[in-house]
Amino acid sequence: MRVFITGASGWVGSAVVKELLAAGHHVLGLVRSEAGAKKVAELGAEVLHGTLDDLAVLQQAAAQADGVIHTAFNHDFSKIVASSEQERRAIEAIGGVLEGSQRPFVVTSGVALLAPGRVTSEDDATRPPLASFPRSPETAAFAFAARGVRTAAIRLAPTVHGIGDNGFVPRLVQLARQTGVSAYVDEGRNRWPAVHCLDAAHLYRLALENDAAQGPFHAIAEEGVPVRQIAEAIGRGLNIPVVSLSGDKVAEHFGWFANFAAIDCPSSSPRSRNLLGWQPEQPTLLEDMDKAAYFEAHNR
Repeated sequence: MRVFITGASGWVGSAVVKELLAAGHHVLGLVRSEAGAKKVAELGAEVLHGTLDDLAVLQQAAAQADGVIHTAFNHDFSKIVASSEQERRAIEAIGGVLEGSQRPFVVTSGVALLAPGRVTSEDDATRPPLASFPRSPETAAFAFAARGVRTAAIRLAPTVHGIGDNGFVPRLVQLARQTGVSAYVDEGRNRWPAVHCLDAAHLYRLALENDAAQGPFHAIAEEGVPVRQIAEAIGRGLNIPVVSLSGDKVAEHFGWFANFAAIDCPSSSPRSRNLLGWQPEQPTLLEDMDKAAYFEAHNR
């Protein structure tokens, strides 16, 4: 297949590019920078310069593709409204080109806000846009399901880990380096699901190659890792104290990340495993964090 992928030089996107190329697909990767172009070219993919605002560029690339995978997003949470609107326009532009073709269109979503406090699965409905967090790529993409596009979403765990990762756990590492303590909220029983980046990339490929229309799919290898255990692993890795915080000290320590630090969002992946035969094989989150190289990669 000729596959067009947005965010091709990103943490998840570049892993998907490698997975697709290894399976014999031809990949056209959208990149914003020269550094990103070099990275994608070195992987062996064809490079397309542009951003999610370049709708004509996106449409032309999608028109020439046998399938599209969307992984790009601006994760600057101070611009969440603008970034969400940018993504919606991009998805609608790509979907419009694919309309009536029965070609697969796989977008990227997440599980963190599906239903905090209980274990979610692929049967949980798409989260609608919220005023406080308007991003909802599933809403935009699934509108094309009845218009001849085989749409699916890969819902990522809040930590897609590996050496050099980004996301929830690296934010905790950064805060620990800055403050000299590795912290968790209250008793630290809240859970974050996890998946290794390479396992997530494999799921993207399976969804693309098989019946994407039966999604969404959950890139969830571990149902829920207690945040206290994550904080303890950070404490070991950085050789610093591990502390519990509550009340006003939570916001004081975590800042804008306080709500995420306290969220309990366990999740599962029965449909992804049973329908696509997806079986995670990579190290667990805590196994990754017990490697010295994990913290060396985040020494910045």
